[in-house]
Amino acid sequence: MDLSNSNTAKNLADAFAGESMANRKYLFFAEVTRQLGMTELSKLFRETANQETEHAFAHFRLMHPELVVNDIASLTEEEKKAIAARCLELAIEGETYEYTIMYPDFTEAARADRDTKAAVEFEAQQVESREHAQIFRKAVHNFGLLTPIEHHHARQYTEALQSLDGVAPAQKATSSNPATQKWICRQCSMIYDPVAGDPDSGIAPGTPFEAIAEDWHCPICGATKKTFVPYEEAVAA
Repeated sequence: MDLSNSNTAKNLADAFAGESMANRKYLFFAEVTRQLGMTELSKLFRETANQETEHAFAHFRLMHPELVVNDIASLTEEEKKAIAARCLELAIEGETYEYTIMYPDFTEAARADRDTKAAVEFEAQQVESREHAQIFRKAVHNFGLLTPIEHHHARQYTEALQSLDGVAPAQKATSSNPATQKWICRQCSMIYDPVAGDPDSGIAPGTPFEAIAEDWHCPICGATKKTFVPYEEAVAA
């Protein structure tokens, strides 16, 4: 579907929001009526909520066709990763909007209205949204780190296979420049690149491994800094 028409895109977003809100509202009603002992009415609300979910999913698929999976078997690993990365990107975008704009504005308005309960609720949600965004960013970070790890393992297996045929492994060496010397975790093979740093852990790009605080841990497996050793890379012929 062509969503270049701004009205259609807006209408789909509004419809998705409406169906999503109806889903949560009916689930709330289902819980209330369950507590009141009205089992059948609670069941009705819950069933309707499930239907609203399907409606919302249908709208969201039209809004984001890049996330639609029709034949999982036909997808390459790179395509699967791209879809997962897009999901994380959208999640971060939403949570960031909540804690940077939406909840701060709502909190300010609640205070202006002298609605203390609402202000406290909005402030709490602002903190939680920030935490959610950080969790998703960490997932993106870890997700991206898997690629060099997989390449490292692939090189190891290739060299092992070649050695069986009598092929000598390529000569390797560490860098003499701390600013470019990579380090590898012996526990999970995560590779720390000083050029990229580890921003999610507060390590700025350009930080040599030796300059990292001793209480830093591997962002993948949680191993201590002492678990890392200099990473040897193939020497250009």
